Amino acid sequence: MKRVAFISVVIIGLACAPGAFAQAGKPTPATAAPAAPPPAVAKARMAVPVKGTAYIEVIAEQAKQVSGDIVQKLKVKNVSNAPIAGLRVDQYWFSKTGQQVTGDTERVRAPIAPGEIVDVELKSPTKPDVFNNRTMFSHANGKVDAKGVKKFTEDKK
Repeated sequence: MKRVAFISVVIIGLACAPGAFAQAGKPTPATAAPAAPPPAVAKARMAVPVKGTAYIEVIAEQAKQVSGDIVQKLKVKNVSNAPIAGLRVDQYWFSKTGQQVTGDTERVRAPIAPGEIVDVELKSPTKPDVFNNRTMFSHANGKVDAKGVKKFTEDKK
């Protein structure tokens, strides 16, 4: 008998609970603009990143000497189908004899969404006899296949 009474009290309590605990919603103004969709970067953080080889396009500006540093700016576009996590850019400067003289390493901390373009700036100390450079790319889950271009390709959507 006690069980039947207890069960009936619980059922009646659950039936009345939504009304007792309901809160009045905040009135929204009629002129409020709808919320903007989240940016592609937010979506890239939640998506599964590329595993293995990632594909990028790179536009490299001419290296310039700025107050004792060699500065080179790169624009990198992700042309893979998934985000690239932990992109790393290594740049090595060599002398005429082929020995490494100086270099720099930069990382793109946030995942790069498909079709997203990021800017990377590399700064290396100026050394005498600097002749040629080499830029290499890698990411957290594998290799990167970089293609140097003069203009980025358009997305096919």
